[in-house]
Amino acid sequence: MRMIRKRSGTRGGGGPARGRLRAALGGATTVLLTATALAALPQTTAHAADTLGAAAAEKGRYFGAAVAANHLGEAQYAATLDREFNSVTPENEMKWDAVEPNRGSFSFSRADQIVDHAQGKGMKVRGHTLVWHSQLPGWVSGLGATDLRSAMNNHITQVMTHYKGEIHSWDVVNEAFQDGGSGARRSSPFQDKLGDGFIEEAFRTARAADPNAKLCYNDYNTDGVNAKSNAVYTMVRDFKSRGVPIDCVGFQSHFNPNSPVPSDYRANLQRFADLGVDVQITELDIEGSGQAQATNYGNVVRACLAVTRCTGITVWGIPDKYSWRSSGTPLLFDDNYNKKPAYDAALSALGGTPGDPGDPGGPGDPTAACTATYSTAEQWSGGYNGKVTITAGSSPITGWSVDVTLASPQQVVSVWNGSPTSNGNVMTVRSTWNGSLAAGASTSFGFTVNGGTTPPPQVGACTAS
Repeated sequence: MRMIRKRSGTRGGGGPARGRLRAALGGATTVLLTATALAALPQTTAHAADTLGAAAAEKGRYFGAAVAANHLGEAQYAATLDREFNSVTPENEMKWDAVEPNRGSFSFSRADQIVDHAQGKGMKVRGHTLVWHSQLPGWVSGLGATDLRSAMNNHITQVMTHYKGEIHSWDVVNEAFQDGGSGARRSSPFQDKLGDGFIEEAFRTARAADPNAKLCYNDYNTDGVNAKSNAVYTMVRDFKSRGVPIDCVGFQSHFNPNSPVPSDYRANLQRFADLGVDVQITELDIEGSGQAQATNYGNVVRACLAVTRCTGITVWGIPDKYSWRSSGTPLLFDDNYNKKPAYDAALSALGGTPGDPGDPGGPGDPTAACTATYSTAEQWSGGYNGKVTITAGSSPITGWSVDVTLASPQQVVSVWNGSPTSNGNVMTVRSTWNGSLAAGASTSFGFTVNGGTTPPPQVGACTAS
């Protein structure tokens, strides 16, 4: 159970921090959250079961999102987070360069902002990440072995002490193994100077700092059975056999058409769970659009639900426009926070009901619909201008999106009256200023194509919100 309490830690030159209570929470509220925080949902309305977090909670799991502190002031961002998710992971705000830019000088304000917001909404918090080869301040790499060991253990201790009792799971060590077929450790200041034992030492230090937090190893390209996941599996099995404190393994699950959801994804999760650790899907995003993306999201959710010790799923961001790979449109909400087919697939896999008309921020009226029709406006040797007309159905709509598929070597060189994103030869165009249409009303967007005039583009179904 996560307590809301004073924090301790070090600031400045390493002296004791000034503990701070949650100013926004009175005593009675604190008692209430202490008793119910882990079970609380971001909202409690008649339609709570029709959100990702609520549907996951009914399955005994969490459904979270990576969150950036600088977006919390955006109304739609915060509203979508609060409505849909019951767990958060700070995207960058807890990484080493953010919290300890200078040795012994800690700054937690941006991470605190996320934790405070999450606790105010009854959400769990995952800590990410304590020891990682990337996003290290320069001073870390310059240390000798003795100083590096001391700095690593002090960093773990101070950060975990500051958030003691407030973090459900910590990514203690992140991405310590190489890609490829070797199964070897990745070169890093920690590996190169401290050797293989640094991971075990980090976990033992973490357990001493917060005995109640779940301690996770987290990595990517370990989603199926391969040389890298086998190496992680061997390490976890060894740790469990020797009593090294490890509670969970995180599978980042970044997928795209060239690296799809592996056919043995569920079996791989299960073999780790069989070692006696929880498994968590920690950074899920799936590039693509339409039904193909939706199918993949549904398959990932069902794989987690099929493994008893798969305790939750975190998607790495909320709207596509803030994704670290936004051009691949990999998330559940489009740039305008409209729910994508992938959202409906994830919610359905969790046992929820997509498209509930009372769900704020969702598609609204379940009769909202639109059609898309294509025509060639102008044509010349080697190219053409295309036009897609969007027509609302029998109810008003507030936004629309359409997939346009081109044949190679055709390329879109400009788009007007719409916001485009591309994934391979598929261009998804979303409404901008022209999203709101009365019942039966029409608008259009256009685009210029070079690279040939045939075959004509294939225009997919119009998705309305």
